[in-house]
Amino acid sequence: MTTASEKDLFLAIRAGDGQAVRDLIRQDRTLLGAVSPMGVSPVLFAAYYHHPAMARVLVEEGAALDIFEAAAIGEAERVREVLDADAALLNAASPDGFSPLGLAAFFGQEAVAALLLSRGADVNTVSRNAMRVGPLHSAVAGNHAGLVRTLMDAGADVNAAQQGGFTPLMGAAQNGNAELVRLLLSHGARPGDLTGEGRSAAELAQEEGHGEVLILLG
Repeated sequence: MTTASEKDLFLAIRAGDGQAVRDLIRQDRTLLGAVSPMGVSPVLFAAYYHHPAMARVLVEEGAALDIFEAAAIGEAERVREVLDADAALLNAASPDGFSPLGLAAFFGQEAVAALLLSRGADVNTVSRNAMRVGPLHSAVAGNHAGLVRTLMDAGADVNAAQQGGFTPLMGAAQNGNAELVRLLLSHGARPGDLTGEGRSAAELAQEEGHGEVLILLG
């Protein structure tokens, strides 16, 4: 159960109120180990709410980054340090089910992704949650073209389907990202694949009004 102080901390992080975050932690340092209602640490919570400055405040106030937090916020040296101490964490799952590579891919942390791949991270590892997403899905969701290319060059399955039969191409099409659609098609993405509900990438693009993507998929 979340305490009042923990609730205040997560609300301050979500609001981007760095001073409030500092004050709360200095009053109660155990808050650095708090767990949000979504089951993640304050640092990962800040990352998910797109508040890198709040993650930095937490680090400055003493948050000891685990491999998932370090991967999400781009702390490559910390990732290296953790792996040097315990290589088994390379393909481990975070409390919400994502691998370090999956988190790096989603948040666009290219240096971390490169390090993880150099250590042998599984480029096709699937999240241990209902989403069943791979790093390539995550990079597409974040619109990170450079990482999409890196992952495919490392052997990511361009046609891997996540929950509901959703492929990376479908994600790019739905987002209207023509650059990613071109890139995925050039690496063998199949435009004819269908979701579990029977919808194609073109239909998803059409629903969102992405005309340029429709042309590419036609």
